Amino acid sequence: MMQSLTAWWTALPEATRSGAVSTGWILLVTVSLIISVALLTLWERKVIGWMQLRRGPNRVRIFGLLPGVGQPFADVVKLLIKEVILPAKANKVLFMLAPAIALIPAFATWAVIPLSPDLTIANVDAGLLYVLALTSMGVYGVILAGWASNSKYAFLGAMRSAAQIVAYEIAMGFALVGVLMAAGSLNLGAIVRAQAGNVLHWNLLWLFPLFVVYFISAIAETNRAPFDVAEGESEIVAGFHVEYSGIAFALFFLAEYANMILVSALTAVFFLGGWLSPFEGVLPPTPLIDITAPSFAWLFLKIFILLFLFLWFRATFPRYRYDQIMRLGWKVLIPVTLVWIAVEGLMAFAHVGPWSR
Repeated sequence: MMQSLTAWWTALPEATRSGAVSTGWILLVTVSLIISVALLTLWERKVIGWMQLRRGPNRVRIFGLLPGVGQPFADVVKLLIKEVILPAKANKVLFMLAPAIALIPAFATWAVIPLSPDLTIANVDAGLLYVLALTSMGVYGVILAGWASNSKYAFLGAMRSAAQIVAYEIAMGFALVGVLMAAGSLNLGAIVRAQAGNVLHWNLLWLFPLFVVYFISAIAETNRAPFDVAEGESEIVAGFHVEYSGIAFALFFLAEYANMILVSALTAVFFLGGWLSPFEGVLPPTPLIDITAPSFAWLFLKIFILLFLFLWFRATFPRYRYDQIMRLGWKVLIPVTLVWIAVEGLMAFAHVGPWSR
């Protein structure tokens, strides 16, 4: 049986086999992301509960085991059976399209992210431009949701989000210009390989101000606390998604948490060496499990730590005022990136840091 399947597989044209493998990886990554989003919502509630000296979800079980783990899946079932209400005067086509526009870029961007030294779904030479294009598309889902709802509260939330994302998108773009200068390539795999070596070779050291700017901008881009004025429930009744219900409402939160995982992965790739080990060149290769070898486990660990920072910030900082958010974006983060890009130019001229190789 296995021999016949192997013969049938090898008889297929190369393009067909390549497409089948890519499709398989796409399905695997997509399903993994959906499950990760469900578990991230649970982890957030448990971590914030731990920080506030309470338990968090601890009732819904899976097969009678692991109290609380079934809570995200119970929430999904609840949202699936709720009615999706269309406001009478809403633009119905755009109203239903907005959640998909917010969600699709959060999944499609993973096509160019290098998951391990040998695994990238699409090894695109202009991968950085692809990332910038798709991550910029997600905001249209928020803006369309607020406008198509024909609600003043939703529209105000959408306008807040548009102004916020314009400010922080510029800072993110300049931060990535610094990454491009250090790596000399738009290919995300090449950006990771340019950081080969131990922690001292990562972009985190030489581009630390840009790392801080990029991560703060990523928090603002995903509308997470303390930058969640787009959905400030104390002021504008939940903001841009106030008219959504049921699974359409759930899709916005799926997009938010999927974007959290995405920007954590991008931060790890751009500044923390991606799948590279921090012990490479420091420790000798270890038997059984070689902790000096590059692998997906290192990328996963870095994403895990960055996601914890998202949750930590939400439990720690109060929501910024709208004018404070605009001031931080335009008067602090953008000037910092411009100054550090100039510093990078001097380092490149003097052959210091990444330019010494």
